[in-house]
Amino acid sequence: MKSLRLVALLLVGFFAANAHAAGDAAAGKAKSAVCAACHNADGNSTLTDYPKIAGQGAPYLVKQMKDYKSGAREDAIMAGMVAALSEQDMEDLAAYFSSQKIQRGAADPELAEAGERLFRGGNIETGVPACTGCHGPAGDGVAAAKFPALAGQHAEYIERELKAFRAAGRDDLDAERYRKNDTDDEDALGMMQATAAKMTDREIRAVASYISGLSK
Repeated sequence: MKSLRLVALLLVGFFAANAHAAGDAAAGKAKSAVCAACHNADGNSTLTDYPKIAGQGAPYLVKQMKDYKSGAREDAIMAGMVAALSEQDMEDLAAYFSSQKIQRGAADPELAEAGERLFRGGNIETGVPACTGCHGPAGDGVAAAKFPALAGQHAEYIERELKAFRAAGRDDLDAERYRKNDTDDEDALGMMQATAAKMTDREIRAVASYISGLSK
């Protein structure tokens, strides 16, 4: 009986701790004014330099904010934005923006076929895996695994980030931006670094355009 009571108390404590850590969308909305300048109030940024974060998985959003704060992902603007955020602030903001609906973009008709082929089948000859393996056939992502939703994202933003991952995954490229926060091991290639390292400029542009036109 004592052991059952102990288990019950531990479970109560576990759920209480997780309830405290969980994000509050209403609180996140109240804290989101500073985010609206770049991402818009509902997370659907109109400037292609800034990603749409509406409908994005909350665990992924929290990870990115933590990475900006720690420096694992570099961006001067975002580093300043998250500097004063607590973990609860991040959870609340993520809960709010993940509850919003992303607005669909439009794919370039001339790139759509090549982009869809790469998104769904990869490139067997060069070892590029299909994007659907991690991001799903509809581009919804896998929230629990922190694989981001892609459908409807700005093509320009996706292209930029893929090139940054590619630069980090190869030692023969001199680039302005490098992105390495797809892994916590600085001595190992992350999944996105390894994938993007095998992609050509045209493949990156095509798949980014196709993804922009996907609707969730």
